[in-house]
Amino acid sequence: MSIKLSILDQSPISEGSNAVESLKHTAQLAKKAEEWGYTRFWVSEHHDATTLAGSSPEILISHLASVTSSIRLGSGGVMLPHYSAYKVAENFKLLEALFPGRIDAGVGRAPGGMPRATYALHDGNYRDVNKFPGQVDDLLMYLNDTMPAEHIYQGLKATPIIEEAPPVWMLGSSQSSALLAAEKGLPYMFAQFINGEGGTSYANHYRKRFQPSAYLQRPKQAVAVFFACAETEEEAERIISSLDLSMVMLEQGMPSVGTPSPDKALTYPYSHYEQQRVIENRKRMIVGTPKKVHAEIEKIAEEYNADEVMLVMIAYDFQDKLKSYELIAKEMLV
Repeated sequence: MSIKLSILDQSPISEGSNAVESLKHTAQLAKKAEEWGYTRFWVSEHHDATTLAGSSPEILISHLASVTSSIRLGSGGVMLPHYSAYKVAENFKLLEALFPGRIDAGVGRAPGGMPRATYALHDGNYRDVNKFPGQVDDLLMYLNDTMPAEHIYQGLKATPIIEEAPPVWMLGSSQSSALLAAEKGLPYMFAQFINGEGGTSYANHYRKRFQPSAYLQRPKQAVAVFFACAETEEEAERIISSLDLSMVMLEQGMPSVGTPSPDKALTYPYSHYEQQRVIENRKRMIVGTPKKVHAEIEKIAEEYNADEVMLVMIAYDFQDKLKSYELIAKEMLV
């Protein structure tokens, strides 16, 4: 089975570092990903976050496209309920005009931050996620210039006018997102790095309920998962220990100034409950040597009936991160 590898980078900030360095690292990783043969490189949207630097994927995509030449770039994803579908369409049409054939418009409905950020994004008003399916329809309409004659904004164009619109991907971690992707006839990226339970079942529902559309004739399923790869199991475990601790801290609302070092993580006095949370969170990760990671990627691709796996990595040391992506690329893509 030929499996495409892609990357989702959340521009994580390590303890002692800052957002400027984090964003530089994202750009460096995108250039290397192109060199190593990855299919696509997506960036995320997070608000009011002291540990993740990417708050505006469209702006970051534009920068990454200007320092690369061929790799596909996209949002993983734009949190559509915060915004006007019309404005999001214009952002992505402009990106597509600037970098033809290289842009993916990935959308989701998660808040991407804590409630105070959501209220700020909505000027203190309630965020109505029930409008999301309709917003997806509007986004597709604006991107593809398919506004019906009876529409309230009849004649309105999302500009610039381009020959081909960027594809819209539905992102999600639940059955409802899988069914919505199937109903709209859109490609679906399941975020196993967010939810380690039920993903294969949701993927099966997506395939069974898929309705062919003007955008996609057959189901297109991919899966995103945390990973760490190193030349030895011990080194891979050392690297991933930072993420283990980060997730335990996040789940308990513990203050954080960035991804902790492996030294800090390996000496952290885990309670019994926290140890169990580490074990549970490992369902969202692939960790090990290149051959082990390769086998696990093949397994997860088969389980999801996916021909593409998107790898997500948070590490304290950027060089460890680069090496992980390089090792698995040499194992699977060269």
